[in-house]
Amino acid sequence: MKLIADDLTEEKRLDVYLADYMQDVSRSKIQTEIKRGNILVNSKPSKPSYIIKSGDEIDINESISTVKIEPEDISLEVVWEDKNMLVVNKPSGMLTHPTGIETTGTLVNALMFKYGENLSDINGDFRRGIVHRLDRNTSGLLMVAKNNKTHKYLAEKMKNKEIEKKYLAIVRGVINENEITINKPIGRNPNQPHKMAIVEGGKESLSIVKVLKRFKDACLIEVTLITGRTHQIRVHLASIGHPVYNDTLYGFGKMKIKTQEQVLESYKLTFPKPFNGEKVTLEIPMDTKLLKVMNFLST
Repeated sequence: MKLIADDLTEEKRLDVYLADYMQDVSRSKIQTEIKRGNILVNSKPSKPSYIIKSGDEIDINESISTVKIEPEDISLEVVWEDKNMLVVNKPSGMLTHPTGIETTGTLVNALMFKYGENLSDINGDFRRGIVHRLDRNTSGLLMVAKNNKTHKYLAEKMKNKEIEKKYLAIVRGVINENEITINKPIGRNPNQPHKMAIVEGGKESLSIVKVLKRFKDACLIEVTLITGRTHQIRVHLASIGHPVYNDTLYGFGKMKIKTQEQVLESYKLTFPKPFNGEKVTLEIPMDTKLLKVMNFLST
């Protein structure tokens, strides 16, 4: 199994990352296997304490983990598709890919049932086809690569900021400006490692926020991601005192209407079609979670 380090894995020890990824295997066993040379970084032996860098390739002997990801017949809304890739509308509540704890009911399980081996495997079975992710409770447009060549193409385009992702969100409080730019570095929360935070020395993170509609104590906004850090929108908006509605991880106070966590949707996506560069723009309607809150705020 091969994994390629991304923003989620960067700045973690090798053994810590793998213990999170393969939760059926103890950290001590992982450390032993690293020392035995059964886990390589960039095709070379490493140490358990090695700090992973973005782009590192981690090769894991298949015999180490017993977890197998099984295809599942789960309904998929495919918005756009060609021979190299597809774009799905991921529902709120669905994990993008399995974890060591949850290995069923994810988008990857559904993709494996529908497309079988016709998915990129750069990051192993856990992340077959997955080029980028959406949080479990964030709905909307997500690209899937059918082969490794396409996966690398799309990853490079994202790195070069040639893919535009726009989100709709409802936030707490009224933003007075019509448009604001949030440029604050994001990294792991040093006190709560399951969370991200604005931290000195974090990764450059840039979001453009446009107010679409104001309510008495809330706003409907559009967010354009210039960078794509973990939890970027949620962390940025919370940092300016306007957390995403019903975000229990980064929000504060009680909301007046319950939804399935944060009211956030990836609603618009523009990307160059592999491999001719033709621009494709996709847009989906506002999902039921946003509509529910919009209707409530309008009364």
